[in-house]
This record gives sequence, C-alpha cells and structure tokens, in this order.
Amino acid sequence: MNDDRRALKLQRAIAVGRKRLEAARTVLRLAYEEKPQTTRLLQGLAALADAAAAEIWKACDMPAGAALVAVGGYGRGELFPCSDVDLLFLLPEPADDELKDRIEALIGALWDVGLAISHSARTVDECLEASLADITIQTTLLESRLLTGSEGLFQQFQMRYRAQTDVSEFFRAKLLERDQRYARYNGTPYTQEPNCKESPGGLRDLQLLGWIARAAGLGRNWRELVRHRLITANEAAGLRSTERFLRHVRIRLHYLAARAEDRLLFDYQERLAGVMGIKPTRARRASEILMQRYYLTAKKLTQINGILLLNYGNEILPGRELPAIVINERFQAVRELLDIRDEKVFEQNPSAMLECFLLLQQRSELTEMTARTLRALWSNRNRVNAAFRNDPGNRAKFLAILQQKHGVLHAFRRMNQCGILSRYLPPWRKILCQMQHDLFHAYTVDQHSLLVLRNMRRFTMGIHAHEHPLMTSLMLGFERHWLLYIAALFHDIAKGRGGDHSVLGMADAREFCEHHGLDDEDTQLVVWLVRNHLIMSLTSQKEDITDPQVIQKFAALVGDERRLAALYLLTHADIRGTSPTVWNGWKSRLLEDLFFATQRLLRGATPQQALRQDERIAEACYLLHQHGLRAGAEDELWSRLDAVYFMRHSSDEIAWHTQMLYDRVESTKPVVRARMLDSSDDVQVMAYTLDQKDLFMRLTGFFSRMGLSILDAKVHTTRHGHALDSFILRNPNEQEEDYGDILCQIEQELPPVLQNPEKIVRPPTVRVSRQVRHFPITPTVNLTADESGRHILSIIAADRPGLLFDVAEVLAKHGIRLETARIVTLGERVEDSFLLSDGGLARASRAIKFERELLERLQF
Repeated sequence: MNDDRRALKLQRAIAVGRKRLEAARTVLRLAYEEKPQTTRLLQGLAALADAAAAEIWKACDMPAGAALVAVGGYGRGELFPCSDVDLLFLLPEPADDELKDRIEALIGALWDVGLAISHSARTVDECLEASLADITIQTTLLESRLLTGSEGLFQQFQMRYRAQTDVSEFFRAKLLERDQRYARYNGTPYTQEPNCKESPGGLRDLQLLGWIARAAGLGRNWRELVRHRLITANEAAGLRSTERFLRHVRIRLHYLAARAEDRLLFDYQERLAGVMGIKPTRARRASEILMQRYYLTAKKLTQINGILLLNYGNEILPGRELPAIVINERFQAVRELLDIRDEKVFEQNPSAMLECFLLLQQRSELTEMTARTLRALWSNRNRVNAAFRNDPGNRAKFLAILQQKHGVLHAFRRMNQCGILSRYLPPWRKILCQMQHDLFHAYTVDQHSLLVLRNMRRFTMGIHAHEHPLMTSLMLGFERHWLLYIAALFHDIAKGRGGDHSVLGMADAREFCEHHGLDDEDTQLVVWLVRNHLIMSLTSQKEDITDPQVIQKFAALVGDERRLAALYLLTHADIRGTSPTVWNGWKSRLLEDLFFATQRLLRGATPQQALRQDERIAEACYLLHQHGLRAGAEDELWSRLDAVYFMRHSSDEIAWHTQMLYDRVESTKPVVRARMLDSSDDVQVMAYTLDQKDLFMRLTGFFSRMGLSILDAKVHTTRHGHALDSFILRNPNEQEEDYGDILCQIEQELPPVLQNPEKIVRPPTVRVSRQVRHFPITPTVNLTADESGRHILSIIAADRPGLLFDVAEVLAKHGIRLETARIVTLGERVEDSFLLSDGGLARASRAIKFERELLERLQF
C-alpha cells in the first residue's frame, strides 16, 4: 500500500472513529446519570478505547510482529471519563527510522481520534530492564492486556515478566512507594481538599492491595482474597462499598471538571454533593455531609488496608518460625507483633481492649498488632459502652495510656482508627471526621485535635528540642504534663454544636476529669484551658501587646505562672496543628513577647518593667556598640522618638533603625532598608521619609504591586515631622523568586515612589483565592472615639491583594490622618486596627459616610 492510500485510509479511520467514540461516550454518560453503575461505565469506556485504538493500529499498518498492549489502570479493563489511556507499543526489535515514523503517525492519530494517551514503545528486553529500574513501570506492566497485534510476542513478554518479578522485593518497594505518597499528602486523608485517588484512604490504596495480590498470586478480586482467608466476607463487603463510593466520586469529579481532576476542590464540593443526591439539612450544607461521608469511607479503607497488608506480609515474607512469647493470659508476642491468645479475648474480657494499647506503649520490642488483633478490636468496638466507661479499672487504664513516657500519640491514633476512642469518649463521636469549613483549619476536628496532641508530645522529646527550645524547657518543667494532653483532646470537642465551643467543651472536660478521679486543682486547670484556649492567640495577634493595660488584663485572667505556661504550650501546639501554612515566625514572636511580659508581671514587675522598655533600650545600646557605633551616636535620633516608639519596637528593631538612620536624621531623601528576619522567611522593611500626604497608601500600593502580603505594620511619626514606618512582609510565591532579589528591588524602587508625591499607582486587580470564594467573610467596620478625641477603626474582611491600599485610599479621600496601624492577617482573614485623627469624624454624618464607603471597598 503506497503512502497516499495509507494516509487516506488513516484519515477515514480517524474521522469515523472520532464520531463513533464521541457518540458512544455520550450514551454511556447518559446511562450512568440515569442509573449510576460504576463498573458498567468504566468497563464501557475502556471497551470504547479498545476498539478505537485497535482500529487506528490497523489503519496505520503496524508490523504484524508488534503488539498493542493496554497497561496501567486501563490494562485492568477500566477507564475513568478523563483519564489517560495507557498504551505500550510492544516491538519485536528496536525500531528503525521507518517504524519510528509509523509510531509517530500512530500517536498523532490516536490523539486525533479522541484518546488522551500515555505511551511507551519498547521491546521485551527494554520492558524488563525498565521494570527492574523503576517500581512504577513494573507496576504499570503488571496489569497488561493485549488489544491487537502479535499474541506470541505478548505471551513471551508476560512469561518473562512473571519469571523476573521478585514478589518480596515488589511488596517492599510498593510499601516504600506508599509511604512516599502518604508524605506528599501529610499522611492524612482528612484535609479540606483531599485527592480521591492519591491521598491516604483513596483509590490508590485499593489499587495497591490489588497489585500486591496479583503479583503474589493471592487473588485477582476481593472474593478470591476471602477464599484465601486473607480477609473476611465482611471486610470484602467493606472494600467493595468503599471502592464503589470512591469510584462515584472520581467519575463525578471528572464530569464536573471536564478534565482529569481528582481533588475534591471547594469549587466542586457543593455541586458534587448535589449530583450524588446529598441534601443539605438545617445545620449542615450538603458539601459538609459529602465530605464527612468521604472521610468515614477513607477511615474504613485505611482500617481494612492495614489488616490486609499485615496478612500479605505473612504470606509474602515468611520469616523464620519462632515460638510465640507469652506476655500474660490474654496476649502474646509473635514476631514483634502484639497478638491475642484467643479470638474471643475481647468478647470475654472487654477491658483487654485498652490493655493492648497500654502493652504496646510499655513493651518497646512490640511494633504493631497482628492482623487478627486489629480485626478483633474492630469487631468488638461496640463493647465499649456505658458499663465499660464506668468501670474504675478501665478509667485507670485510660489515664495510664495518657501518662506513659512513650507511644501516647500512636495509642490515641490507633484507638481513633479502631473506633475505640469515639466510644470511650462519646463527645468525640460528634467531631469524628467533621470538616471545619473555615479559612484556618486544614483538617477535620478529630485529626486537628490529634495533631495538637502530637505537637504537645514533641515538646517532651529531646530530638525536637532544637525546633522548640522554649517549649521543651517549659514542658519538661511542667509537673504532670499529661494534663495538657487532656486539654488537647478536649479543646475543640464541642465544635459544630452551635454556640461557643470553648464554653460548651468545659462541661465535657469537667465530666471527664471528675469521672477519672482527678483532684480539684488538676480539674480546674484542664477546664480553664479548654475555656480559654483561644485567648492567648487572640490577645497576641489582635491587641497591642505593647500596651501595659493589655498585659495587665491578660495577666489577671491567667492568674499564675503554671496556667501561663500551660496556656502558652497549648496555644503554640494548637496553632501549629491547624494547617501547615498557618504558623510563622511573626506569630511565634508575638506569643513569645506576650508570654515573657506576662511572666515578668506575675513575678512582681510593674507593667512598664514587664514590657522591658528600659531593658530594651539598654539592649539596643549594646547591639549598637557591637556594630561599632560610638556611644551617644543614637542621641539625635532617639530624642525625636517618643515612649510609644520604644514600647512598640524590639531592641533588635531599635538598633537596626538607629544603625541605618543615626547620621541621616535630618535627611530630606527617603531612606529604605530591607532585611530577612532570622526566625522566618519574612521580610522586614523600614521606610524613613518626610511625612507626607497619602504615605500609607503609597507604601501599601508598592508592596501590593510586588505581590507581597503585609503581615504587620507599625506606623510612627517622629517629633520633627518624619515618618518612620516598619512592615513585615511575606512573599506568597517564595519558591519562585530569590529573596535577595526582593530585598534589592525594595531598596532600589521604593525611594523614587516616596519622592514622587504626585503619582500614586493603583495595584492591579487580582482574583481572590478559592478559599475566600467558598468561605466568604462578611466585612465589618467599627469606628469608635477614644478619650483623646481620636478614633479607632477596626475592620474585619477577607484578605486579598490590594486590600490595605483600598483602606488607605478611602482614608486619604476623607482627609483622615493615620497615626498608628495594627495589621493582623489570620490565614485568609484580616482583622486590622487603625488609630485615626482629623477628617471630621466627630460629626456623625461624616463618620457614617466614611464607614459606608469603606464597607463598599472591602467587598470583592
């Protein structure tokens, strides 16, 4: 056949195939939407791809000795709506130039017909070599299926592939690969936007079970695994139900997004719930119900997955048979695993369920439980009832688990996974897999609480002391620090009930403490921590902690140093447990400053001494001396600064400002300096210039145009009419740009902006984040007069680029002078305060007009 005839034949095949494929896909989608059956859809889509690919292969006149092979998920005979079609062009020998041209034409034709292919062209030897080098390729080739071409070549490939596969090495490699995948998703399925394919508890975990079983010859479906006594019939039913649910989620996501989207993004959650028939209730949105169902499904899969992988290990990695070591009449050790001696031990003695967690903590040679122990725990979890909870022996065991030196976090994670914790602590059941639909928490309430417990435990470990030296010191000096673990478990336990969860949680915490025999002092500490677990964070971030009255008020609430240390530890652990992105060096410094100021006040210092103004000035002098400045060099600048300046700035900031300005005090040209903060990746900028109209607007506009987020701002006017403003900034795209370039850009480009009072450039409009779109914050503006006749402006709004510029522009329009600003960015939410003067705000009509216009600008 000549080239023209071949090309014409191929074009006809593409045109006919594309039209047929599009029509058939539409029929399958309509059939699915009418009667959702995942197997029929996935197998139907794969069959359509089979036919289209085979037809194109034939039209391209591929060599008779070659074979077209489906691999990967497509090789299983399943295809999700927008997934890649994984193909192997299996060749009898390396391709010459003519065959390479045909393969190139084949690839183009497959795309043209409507198949989004992922392909490779290899000989059998090349396949085997690649398989040895890459576990992903080895797994892809495991599920191979001949579509068309040489059956003999395909059989040769399969025979040699099976002969080469080392099942034990494959098993170990897949577990390592799983651990790496879990790490990419922070080891949890309980995030706000999980990946239904790759996250822990997702479809990939089901596929992992299938790959290992197939490679080891243990079974090709759940029914065969039951026959091999690797799982029970109930567990097989659980796997089928989780698989069905996760498939529905992924299919619907692909159709909603019209692409291969596997993440349950906020953009799709509400619509996904709707197409899956989930209805909202008075208290909960449909998306919240959907996500809780998803998390519970992932939890069930994780539980069964752990049991089955242990059984796989026993089959695939047979070790030297060792006799079981008897621990007591209920338990024994089998190859470093805790094992029950009788299948009915928990049925006959329910208290042993808590004992097994305690034994894992106390015996370092035990690494995990056997599959039958895990299965027995899960099967008997409902025996943890009111009688069980009221048993003094069980209460003593539960406290003992909290009080152990090792394994506290692992014990609680295991109890949560096995369903024991939610039955022992009934309020815990209400937060189980409950999503927190806000802009701060990235995890479900139960998982967040366990992360707070994890952070508390890290404060006790020397290996983490370099990360949290002060926390470690405080925790190791805290008597009965296991009380803080109780506070961690209960601090959010009343979330989602309506009302103030801190107040509602107090009753649960008190009941637990009293039922478990804690004395009044310890009970009061735990209850107080649950009630006030937010107060230190709110005080440090939303109030001026350089104000003596703020410190006095906070110290009066805390009362003593033990409570202060406990609250500091809980607050630190709580913030770090909300999201990987919430904690930063700025928040750490605020909390630390509040802690030490309060500690000094509780030890008898005056409010001024507690704020260390004199010490701060002395430390600044010492730092200046270290940098080589002569004594008295600071006098000219400092004489122009008032007490408020020295209260609001640290000794390091005072020394830095002085070092940059001591010989430029009367400068009429702007002085701009930028530096990296030692304790974080944040940038600190100092701008010193003659005070001018709209200065704050110029500064915020410049930073917005650079794409920098403002974390904190300190606005100060000297006695001789200069502005000395300081900002802490963050680059949201810090991986994309070198911070050294950012510092240089600020120092070079900001001074001309400050020298040109006529030109103000508005920052470009930027789309708000997806989080803000789906969790909108209604902006609020509050304007109150203080005793001096000035006004305090407080705003709450969703953060977005250019927000502060808009605020500054409205202030400038109304002729309002900004004296000080406190910028607080809490995730995607800002809560800023400004001290204002002038502008005629004492007149109600002017104030109302100003507030109304500002509210309009805060909308997005």
